[in-house]
Amino acid sequence: MISFKSRLGLVTALSLSCLLIQTALLTACSESSVEISIVAGELSSAKLAETSSSLYVVVNSSSAENVASSSSVPLSSETKNVVSSGLDLSSSAKNSSSSERLAVSSSEKLTESSSSCAVELSSSAKVATSSFAVLSSSSAEARSSSNEKPAGSSDSGVCTKCDSYTPADPMLVENGGKGSVTTYGSVTAKETSLGGACNYGQTNIQYYAAIHVNVSPGDDKGPWDGGMACGGCVHVKAKTPDGWKEVTVRITDRCPDANCGVDLGGAPASDIMGNLVGRYYGEWEFVSCEGVKGVWGDSTSIWVKEGASEFWSIIQVRNPKDAVRKIVFRELDDAGKVGDKTYPLEFVVGTENFWTVPQEILQSEKSYSVLVSYRSGTGDEWILKGSELAVPEANLYLYEHRAGVNF
Repeated sequence: MISFKSRLGLVTALSLSCLLIQTALLTACSESSVEISIVAGELSSAKLAETSSSLYVVVNSSSAENVASSSSVPLSSETKNVVSSGLDLSSSAKNSSSSERLAVSSSEKLTESSSSCAVELSSSAKVATSSFAVLSSSSAEARSSSNEKPAGSSDSGVCTKCDSYTPADPMLVENGGKGSVTTYGSVTAKETSLGGACNYGQTNIQYYAAIHVNVSPGDDKGPWDGGMACGGCVHVKAKTPDGWKEVTVRITDRCPDANCGVDLGGAPASDIMGNLVGRYYGEWEFVSCEGVKGVWGDSTSIWVKEGASEFWSIIQVRNPKDAVRKIVFRELDDAGKVGDKTYPLEFVVGTENFWTVPQEILQSEKSYSVLVSYRSGTGDEWILKGSELAVPEANLYLYEHRAGVNF
């Protein structure tokens, strides 16, 4: 009869031999109805005994680690007769008192119909072989985290089906917004702006856009603000198959649809969309127009609306540095010094992007300092006679009426 030590050596040697042969192990495991589980060291093998029952081998964890790391002493002579691989057992494995116990159960975990075998390896057993395929929890987590980003988008702005962004209300952020970027111009003809709702008339501005009126349908909480956005510039970037693409445009119009964010003219739309016209996801920020190419149709001027007279006149600033925030008239004395009278103009409600000139100024031959303040904090100053603002369609260029003050 084989001694207890030999039986223990046989079991351990066969287990380690199976671990070193990955392919054979997996094949035997998939075809076998026997499930082997090692409780303490969690080592696994297949068909350690050709019985219909499951074999449970309980090995002290320190013994498993010692075997795995090849810290060992020679096997007994009896064990050498049945083990030809020359494997060693640790000194702790020779002690059969409390460190090791062999339990064979003939009635547990019989799985004759099973087509698969569960193999478990603990972290201490995994170092026993580099050829045994084990998916640890850490590697599983790494694979899972690599797929967490939503398909079709990334921080780089790369997307798929970029022209099919789902219509949604635009969102306001500090000094800008995000949402839909669309186009109402031709990406092939690339026409210049016709002035839109800002009432500029025909312009030479090629890089132009409309801005949204609402945040939610009908609330009038968008940056259009009755036309106060007119003339300002906005830096727009949108997600495309090639990543973020960017343009800067001048606002000359308001958006026509409820889910609009920024609606581009033809030239800027072509820069972002190419020929794949549609609704894109974008983000935008309001900026100064100074030094930006494509947003200037002419020199900066004050334009008087048609129908003006000494009794009524409204004016607008064309090709401004930025959106106009305030216009103030200051009366000058005969020496050209600023007097006590000032006239802050009121923004016209209904006729967008115009300011009302007081009748007193229209009927005066006195000169006035006209201070125009922009959203960016900069400004310009004209020196004009009041009666000049009563002339219909007068276009009063800054460079012809400059006061020498540019703030």
